[in-house]
Amino acid sequence: MPKRLIFSLLIVVGFQTIGLSQTDFKQYYFNGKNFFREGKYNLAMESFKAAIPYDANNPFSEYASFYFAMSAYQQGFHAVARDTFNQLKKLYPKWDKMSEVDFWLGRIHMDDKEYFQGLKVWSSITNPAIKKDIDGYKYNYLSTIEDPETLTMMTEEYPNDPLIGKLLAASLAKRVNDIPSRNQLDDVIRKYHLERSDYIHEAPPSYFKEVYSISVLYPFMLSSLEPRPGKKKNQLILDLYEGMKLAVDTLKKSGINLDLRAYDTERKTATITRLLDTEEIKNTDLIIGPFFPEENKLVQDFSLKNKINVLKPFTNNLETVGINEFGFMLQPSYETIGRKSAEFAAAHSRRRKSCIVYYGTSRKDSTLAASFMLKAKEVGIKIVSAQRLTREGATKIITRLTTATEYDKNKLPVNFTLKRDSLGSIYVASDDPLIYSKVISSVETRGDSILVIGSESWLENNAMDFDKFQLQGIVLASPNYIDTSSPHYLAFAKKYVRTHGQAPSSYAALGYDLMMFAGHSLKKYGVYFQDAFVKETLLPGYLSQGYSYENSHDNQQVPFVKFVEGELKVVKKK
Repeated sequence: MPKRLIFSLLIVVGFQTIGLSQTDFKQYYFNGKNFFREGKYNLAMESFKAAIPYDANNPFSEYASFYFAMSAYQQGFHAVARDTFNQLKKLYPKWDKMSEVDFWLGRIHMDDKEYFQGLKVWSSITNPAIKKDIDGYKYNYLSTIEDPETLTMMTEEYPNDPLIGKLLAASLAKRVNDIPSRNQLDDVIRKYHLERSDYIHEAPPSYFKEVYSISVLYPFMLSSLEPRPGKKKNQLILDLYEGMKLAVDTLKKSGINLDLRAYDTERKTATITRLLDTEEIKNTDLIIGPFFPEENKLVQDFSLKNKINVLKPFTNNLETVGINEFGFMLQPSYETIGRKSAEFAAAHSRRRKSCIVYYGTSRKDSTLAASFMLKAKEVGIKIVSAQRLTREGATKIITRLTTATEYDKNKLPVNFTLKRDSLGSIYVASDDPLIYSKVISSVETRGDSILVIGSESWLENNAMDFDKFQLQGIVLASPNYIDTSSPHYLAFAKKYVRTHGQAPSSYAALGYDLMMFAGHSLKKYGVYFQDAFVKETLLPGYLSQGYSYENSHDNQQVPFVKFVEGELKVVKKK
């Protein structure tokens, strides 16, 4: 028999009058108190049960019920304790210890993570001494809540509770480099009159230098590099650095002096730790890197402690800069790509403001899809459906989009379960060719005007002929787009070939643009360039489409491209 039922039956029996004298009630009550003091809660419950019945000769009923519930609570029988406290409130509503009953009822709700019920019970307590105790317990319970959404709902229900306001601010501070969280944090700080510096580590005033030192922390793996020609395992790092060096030379000719220092991390956290302890890096003006996730926390903590800006060129994961006010991403985050994709869909969908979202099983895909859908709702796009697909489940795309309901005389489909031209766009948050190829093929079969939005990574796979991309007008979010016909790129490529005897890779171009951007930012805004970044809508790129860090720590500039006459072109904003 379940424990809750057993103890509920005990309560029912306990509340029945069983013909005991006042002396018996007293004896049972004090026996129970002795057992309770000794921590023998099961025996205490048996004794208190006998002292509970409502009787004219029993002055111990309220206290026996209270301690019966307390004994149950101490043994983890929360349901029994809750039922007993509630029965006590019903039978003795004017009992002078009712504030203590509510205190423990609130604790039971909090223990069971029923936070709103707990707060509701506690809010009815007027006893000053108990209210003071509640504040401490409230902090212990609510500080375990990690998602700011729950705390936001609490501030809406209890708008004048400063503790909840502080906890919400602390929770939002953990996402301070996410734009919506940052904006909400600013609002919370103002509303509750909080100290901004307690939640946001702002940069000191900027200053200028003749020469800026930049430390590159990457796994160059010098000890294991083989001298023979051919691609190395870490070729992308080597290409990035060659592009950076070329930019340093270009910048020098325009009067911008950078001292570029390369440090080999050897893909060892011990090496990173040792490097970060050197005076050279403690006094550097900007850090580029590191590459691997296990090294990242060490560098971000070092950056925050020493107030040194860090720029990360590869990642789209906003968590890599976390709460570090000195950490910046050259790339847009997955959240930003999803949000910008929704804005693009709203502006460019041909007819209808309705959309289907398909996404894969990775965390990245889920983040892209969630950010897209959140923004879509804000800009007036109706999400018809959102489907998380495994590779095996990708056939659902064809079923949903191409199940025909009508055919013409040539037995070709003329309408479908999802009616033709009833949908404005499809957002595909996945790099899996099995998923996006089925979407493209299905839209081709339908022959209607659905806008498909995907990712530049689709171009790295030969799963589909690029002609289909052009015929269907597929649009790709392309943060790394470079116009290779532009004068700047042609000048860079010419110089790279002259220096290295071969055409530059995309990583060499990334390194060049990164260093041109960093060098001009340091020259124009000084060591702590972030204050100026907040005020600039768009900062120029030199090969790329530019950068924007308005109230953010990831690049807000996301170009969207499509094929036009066989060439990728940026789709102009509407």
